[in-house]
Amino acid sequence: MYNSGSGGLAVGTLLLIEEDVYGIYSNLLFKHFLSEGIVCGHHLFVASDKEEPADIVKELPSPLLSTAVNEIEEEATAVKSKQDSQESMRIAWRYQNIPKLEVTQAACSKFGHYFDLSKTMAPELIQNIKWYGFPLLEEKALYPDIKSCNMADGYTRLLHSIQKVIHQQGFDGSTPQKKQRNILRIGIQSIGSVLWGDDICSTENPQNIHSLTKFMYALRGLLRTSLSACIITIPAHLIQNKAIMERVTNLSDTVVGLESFIGSERETNPLYKDYHGLIHIRQIPRLNSLSCDVSDTKDLAFRLKRKLFIIEQLHLPPDLSDTVSRTSKQDLAESAKLLSSGCTAMAIGKKHLDF
Repeated sequence: MYNSGSGGLAVGTLLLIEEDVYGIYSNLLFKHFLSEGIVCGHHLFVASDKEEPADIVKELPSPLLSTAVNEIEEEATAVKSKQDSQESMRIAWRYQNIPKLEVTQAACSKFGHYFDLSKTMAPELIQNIKWYGFPLLEEKALYPDIKSCNMADGYTRLLHSIQKVIHQQGFDGSTPQKKQRNILRIGIQSIGSVLWGDDICSTENPQNIHSLTKFMYALRGLLRTSLSACIITIPAHLIQNKAIMERVTNLSDTVVGLESFIGSERETNPLYKDYHGLIHIRQIPRLNSLSCDVSDTKDLAFRLKRKLFIIEQLHLPPDLSDTVSRTSKQDLAESAKLLSSGCTAMAIGKKHLDF
């Protein structure tokens, strides 16, 4: 169902990432998607509202060497064995009957590549693949007049540029191609921002409320008929009209939201001391089926090390504090009154049951 060569995304699908407030971690996921494409030998199409595509490609993280990968896997194995040894410890009775989490073989299988955030991609690796850039500001300067098609000016230019690359470079799946087939990875950064010519982030009633949804609909049609996979980041926290965000979500295949702990109460909460944020799975693709495969693991968190960006299941420690939150005895007595109506054998008045 999924094409491993496109980094876990099915060919012809769209992944939408709701940016964290400061855009730090969404930018890391964006770069990981492009770096995976370079390692796999795919072609890249990079579009950004404020950064030069050439600068984005130069700053992509470098793949880790095999020796470093082995060290990471050994560390993960050591942590797993440590957790297994601690399972024999006796904890509160209320946790004893909770079923243990069963990790499937698919979740444990090796997939993709590791990337070193402390190093940038070697120029030799970048030269081995073809990439196409869309600098929004330069496009506006070179081609000031363009038919808008009832969309924001930046959306129309971007759509024409993607369509041109797909048709001319042999990624069109609807027509026979003479060239050797490959995958095109499309990365679009911060769609919906003011620099694209849209005002959905500045007002609740934008001038053209359907501008972004028209672009997403047209882009999805291009993806479905081409050998490409697309990732888009969007500042969802700035979009004031939630109806627009709901339409954009419906037009995407996979939707993931990032919640950063920077500046929030969870940043100083000891329960989340090992993590830097949470990952919310908003939508899972339904490909050639009426329903999607729902994973048992829904609580995901991420943490940033010196070299690695790690996504793992959220594990919170049990509450072993001496002061356990309970309902007051007065409330218990009042509840007993209500429940004991007609049952004389039940406790009456201020009597209560305390375990």
